[in-house]
Amino acid sequence: MRQQIVAGNWKMNKSLDEGLELIKGVLDKLEQRPRGPVVFATPFPYLQAAARMLKVRKGFHLAAQNCHHEEKGAYTGEVSVEMLASVGTEYVVIGHSERRQYFKESNEQLAKKVNLCLAKGLLPIFCCGEPLSIREKGTHVGHVAKQLKASLFHLSEEDFRKIVIAYEPIWAIGTGKTASTEQAQEMHAAIRVLLATKYGK
Repeated sequence: MRQQIVAGNWKMNKSLDEGLELIKGVLDKLEQRPRGPVVFATPFPYLQAAARMLKVRKGFHLAAQNCHHEEKGAYTGEVSVEMLASVGTEYVVIGHSERRQYFKESNEQLAKKVNLCLAKGLLPIFCCGEPLSIREKGTHVGHVAKQLKASLFHLSEEDFRKIVIAYEPIWAIGTGKTASTEQAQEMHAAIRVLLATKYGK
């Protein structure tokens, strides 16, 4: 049975007070425990405060928007998986399209991040998707398959069960184009077929 999950990525938005007010507003609206995980992906400086708010409500979880691909070291300004775990983070967004585009993150780096997250008990939300140029060529299914194979297919079945896959139709973000339900479902179906060939239905 497929599990429902709702995850909101704040990106580089909101002050601390605004962010905590947003979380409070969601918690107040959803009085009952949600059917599946509700995940807040907050900026790094807000993680600890957000964790304190969320730990009192079952079904609500905290995510970081990124992590570094090395365990520790002289990487000024970066944040390690161990740091994230120590402040109550449960999920980590890995491979967001903006990280791939602006920071040139490779599939190999993302595989390292996935490994580190799993080693520390954090759950990766792994992003995949294609830009407009790939969509227009009609090679979008192969493009996403390459991302998944390169970053995830080294995992055991046990570890793979801990991965959340988030498909991003990058070509429909800020371009004026809209991804239809049918287009999203087409990619979801292709991803499921690909995963079934590796890990079984």
